[in-house]
Amino acid sequence: MDMYGHKHSSLPQKTVIVAIELVLLGIAGLVLFGPLGASFRAFGDSPHLGRNLTLLVFDIVVFARYLATMFVFVERRIPWDEAFSIPLAFALYLVGFPLLAKPASTGFGALELLGIGLFVGGSFINTYAEYQRRRFKRLPQNAGQLYTGGLFAITMHPNYFGDLLWVAGFACVTHNALAWLIPAFLLGFFYFYNIPKLDAYLRSHYGAAFTAYAQRTKRLVPFVL
Repeated sequence: MDMYGHKHSSLPQKTVIVAIELVLLGIAGLVLFGPLGASFRAFGDSPHLGRNLTLLVFDIVVFARYLATMFVFVERRIPWDEAFSIPLAFALYLVGFPLLAKPASTGFGALELLGIGLFVGGSFINTYAEYQRRRFKRLPQNAGQLYTGGLFAITMHPNYFGDLLWVAGFACVTHNALAWLIPAFLLGFFYFYNIPKLDAYLRSHYGAAFTAYAQRTKRLVPFVL
């Protein structure tokens, strides 16, 4: 967990991540609107223009938000293995959902509108949580203190909760039951791997303050989980 406690630009690693994700965006575009769609899309019928356009916009927003997160909010060291594992995970979102998108024979209605709402809400929660924490940490009087305000007052990991919401939004827009395997996997990964790993570091770093915070605050889903 040493990487969480030290600031580092990690510019070479970030450059690799950006390059790989740009390639993934290009592949997604070819799946949704180019020749790859006819060959590899999960359903061979004509694509649904509105659904595919929505998924492409989602992909672009995810990429733009990740750029902001990586170059503005993330100040820790990024190890080289993470420089390759992060794009691998994002391939599930940027390319996996477009591959699972239902065709024109499946309408665009209430489920898709719910998905757009989840995507917008989750994206906001994720980015705003990072902004709140960064604003707190940059004040000299808060040096060495655990941030438990804002969105962090209702869940210990609002950024992960936001991720779950926008990924669920993707799944709704695809209108494909198989797509729900992706947010289900993400929920398990966050709850049983990422969160325990990060909490162990926070407990060792903040001690009693973190223990008290963990006792009164849900780990992932506000007021529930």
